[in-house]
Amino acid sequence: MKESLDLLALLWFLVCWLGYSEYSRRRADDRPCLSNTLDLYREDWMRVMLRRDNRISDASVVGNLERNGAFFASSCLLILAGIITALGYTQEVMEVFSTLPFGNLPSRAIWELRMVVLMVVFIYAFFKFTWSMRMYNFVAVLIGGAPFPGDKQVSPASREAFARSAAQVCNMAGDAFNLGLRSYYYALAVVAWFIHPVAFLAASTLVVFVLYRREFRSAALTALRSGKVFEEPSSKAPKSTKQTEKTERNVEGKAD
Repeated sequence: MKESLDLLALLWFLVCWLGYSEYSRRRADDRPCLSNTLDLYREDWMRVMLRRDNRISDASVVGNLERNGAFFASSCLLILAGIITALGYTQEVMEVFSTLPFGNLPSRAIWELRMVVLMVVFIYAFFKFTWSMRMYNFVAVLIGGAPFPGDKQVSPASREAFARSAAQVCNMAGDAFNLGLRSYYYALAVVAWFIHPVAFLAASTLVVFVLYRREFRSAALTALRSGKVFEEPSSKAPKSTKQTEKTERNVEGKAD
């Protein structure tokens, strides 16, 4: 019975992780969220970068973003080293854990399954962070090869295409970093599994709720959206104004 509850909790965790990842990807196509809003700002960034002669600040920003990924990737390696070490001392760790007041000691197979799942989460995060780092390297290369404002041989259309291409690479780097960061949230849910499968179920649900709130309904999203004009004002004059101008022209024509 206990093992069935553990497997059910693991299944629910996978549904939450994979299901929310697919949901957020689809909802980003037709609903404001942090991801698609930052995509717009990155496009603006690349367009502004093309109008600058000095790109030191742009290279510095990319370097900071890359270092963030490097920090989390190195943290993943340290955590993985700890998990692998704990797997080599499974019996000793289980004995220590059994003395804790909240410890729910399962079978050895289930315990090792918990450790392996936690290890898989951080392996996934490591690959996402390192891929994000590499794509930020691509962005740095693009900034280095960007045409200067005074280059008359580059047409406006070519500049716009370059800005969109650079922004797309930057967007993919940001998305990979975001997926890696989510893995840390899901890892916390797996940690709750060591307490009890029910705690694992609740933590998985809570993580999805927190991620949804931050992605689609956070104060940060509201602030970011308030800094963009998403609807251009109509260039057409109001009907009443047009009618007034027409009447004035008729009056002037009669007066002449």
